[in-house]
Amino acid sequence: MARFIRVANASDVPPGTMRSFEVLYDRILIVNWQGTFFATQDLCTHDNGSLADGKLVDGQIECPRHGGRFDPATGAATQMPAMFPIKTFPVKVEGDSIWVAI
Repeated sequence: MARFIRVANASDVPPGTMRSFEVLYDRILIVNWQGTFFATQDLCTHDNGSLADGKLVDGQIECPRHGGRFDPATGAATQMPAMFPIKTFPVKVEGDSIWVAI
């Protein structure tokens, strides 16, 4: 059963940015798109590279290696060469704390 774990301060991830955090020996990517927070795995399903070094393009996570894109809300691959979705996690924000269900 998933449990919520405090991952970061909301102020650590300003709108329009994303940042990777270590959570229970794994890397979780926190995305802030227009004030809404999302949490995904930090590895591209195309080549296992870190997505944290990429950028947000029209609300999508773009991998820095080959330009594959993912929807941070659903994890769906939205642009080749990415073909498989990334894992997403439920998020809640309480005050300045971001909590992710792992």
